[in-house]
Amino acid sequence: MARDGHIVPADPQAALKKKTAVSRSWILLDCTGEGTILDVDKYAIMHRVQIHARDLRILDPLLSYPSTILGREKAIVLNLEHIKAIITADEVLLRDPLDDNVIPIVEELRRRLPPSNLIHQGQGDGKEHLSGQNDEAGEEDESPFEFRALEVALEAICSFLGARTTELETAAYPALDELTSKISSRNLDRVRKLKSAMTRLTARVQKVRDELEQLLDDDDDMADLYLSRKLAGASSPVSGYGVPNWCPASPTIGSKISRASRASAATIRGDENDVEELEMLLEAYFMQIDGTLNKLTTLREYIDDTEDYINIQLDNHRNQLIQLELFLSSGTVCLSIYSLVAGIFGMNIPYTWNDDHGYVFKWVVILTGIVCISLFVLIISYARHKGLIGS
Repeated sequence: MARDGHIVPADPQAALKKKTAVSRSWILLDCTGEGTILDVDKYAIMHRVQIHARDLRILDPLLSYPSTILGREKAIVLNLEHIKAIITADEVLLRDPLDDNVIPIVEELRRRLPPSNLIHQGQGDGKEHLSGQNDEAGEEDESPFEFRALEVALEAICSFLGARTTELETAAYPALDELTSKISSRNLDRVRKLKSAMTRLTARVQKVRDELEQLLDDDDDMADLYLSRKLAGASSPVSGYGVPNWCPASPTIGSKISRASRASAATIRGDENDVEELEMLLEAYFMQIDGTLNKLTTLREYIDDTEDYINIQLDNHRNQLIQLELFLSSGTVCLSIYSLVAGIFGMNIPYTWNDDHGYVFKWVVILTGIVCISLFVLIISYARHKGLIGS
């Protein structure tokens, strides 16, 4: 173990106190749920789980890789948002265990990774024998170790994205209703920020959904995730190898693995491509993440409807301004006729009708007013006829 780096026993209380973690920090959880903090480099991890550097690079937090679930010969590489883990047939390596979002996942793995028979053993000597019988009766219902770890990760990421979606809905719908009732710069900026957050969250949810959908569409990829079956097939009498010592400290686990090995020896010839158990597991969380994506799609449609309503309101205000401009322009044209008449009478040109200009000026004013009013009414009637202004 010296070549793997420095090993420190895991302490949940200390993990809660520390807010930062070294980027090389990992936590190792075995099949009994016991955790150990590993401060090792990538080469030690690659040697331990036997994966390539390109697979480990997917889990680098400094690189922006999309959500990925990869099945390798002896490990599952899992990159789901903040959940960056490597799952083998008998242990889980989780990156950055002191992160606030990862701590609940570590606690859930401690609770759910141990098989049910180990949980019943701690209830007393009088119940141990009965617990063993119940375990043998329910042996077929016990999921493999890697599926229990994968289920915890999928449940955590689906719950995390669902919670972020609920928070966004709680903030977005009141903001959109307020913007509908009152269009202001403050409300517009608030909705803009919420829409940007929704776009980013939708992309994150879409990546997880696409990865699950791609995995469900390929039976070979799902078969690669059956690590226990591959390990049991390699160690069965058919292949000539012995039973691997997954958990040497637990005789019950050893007998459990032996039964799994014997069962796999019978199924390895014909049921290697049976992925029904994993398919049901992935479908359950695919439906959950798909429901989250549907909520975001509904929210986007609501935002689009609000934008359409606001655009209609703005168009209505713009039309009102155009009508006002038309009225003012028509009035200006009519008043310009008075300016023309005033300019004519203001000229110092000797005419014969200047001798009796009072009588003539009175009729000119009356006729000019009639012409201006008629012209204004004609312009407004023409505009209404063409639909430029409302009736």
